[in-house]
Amino acid sequence: MNASTGIPILVLGATGGQGGAVADALLARDTRVRAMVRRPDKPAVRRLAQRGVEVVVGSLDDPASLGAAMQDVAGAFVMTTPFEAGADAELAQGRAIIAAAADRQIPHLVFSSVASADQHTGVPHFDSKAAIEKDLAASGLTYTITAPTYFFDNALGGLDRIYAGILDLPLPSDRPLQQLARPDLGVFVAKVLLDPTPYVGQRIELAGDAPTPAQMAEALSAAVGRPVRPEQTPLESIRNPDMYAMWTFLNGPGYRVDIAALRAAHPDIGWTSFADWAQRTFESLNREVES
Repeated sequence: MNASTGIPILVLGATGGQGGAVADALLARDTRVRAMVRRPDKPAVRRLAQRGVEVVVGSLDDPASLGAAMQDVAGAFVMTTPFEAGADAELAQGRAIIAAAADRQIPHLVFSSVASADQHTGVPHFDSKAAIEKDLAASGLTYTITAPTYFFDNALGGLDRIYAGILDLPLPSDRPLQQLARPDLGVFVAKVLLDPTPYVGQRIELAGDAPTPAQMAEALSAAVGRPVRPEQTPLESIRNPDMYAMWTFLNGPGYRVDIAALRAAHPDIGWTSFADWAQRTFESLNREVES
């Protein structure tokens, strides 16, 4: 659709993990991309511009700039975050996005939520996204909700520990954790944005694999080239209330994505396994060190 018309698709968060993956997938399909950024002088923004991305300056706190970014687009990938100013701020971001999209009459909006946000988990950043989902459903906009699980890349937050031979997770070593590769999210969202009709009004939860910490450590051992063992972090040691609530949920009901059905319905995505992600990631990291 978009590739033939030349009308851009707006991507929020294009310098981050999720938005960057969506921008990459759209560019790979010769689609015009517009990115709204807060700081145009960042190296990541310059790299986007060098790849042909139309960069506009704006903020979710500035309705006028948000509306301008949404002017004359074929669709938009939008996301919110509670991790800078809290859940209330995230809800305000979502409402600002919905208001601007309605004002500009965007043809299709893809909102990135989180898997299980609709399960009344009590996890603050799940609940804030659930509230935005509810507002979006009531807005009259044409929309799709993509709801990813835990990202493989989160393991890199403990990179030094992995190199030291330990994978820290607040889970028993035999407890599966549904996860997703960010590039798979990007490819899926691009598919929805470029052919939205089958997905309008849908809420689609995304996971590509469900390894246990023991299986993750085994894959990391092969990728790093030295033994890595899982170590269960006590829940009580997690000081952030939001993260404590999330890991309590993941130790309890956990995500509920039907991965087999998702793979069968969308075989074109590729669906990266944790082991393949680990191999590719550490090969790339090693090349960076060597260069």
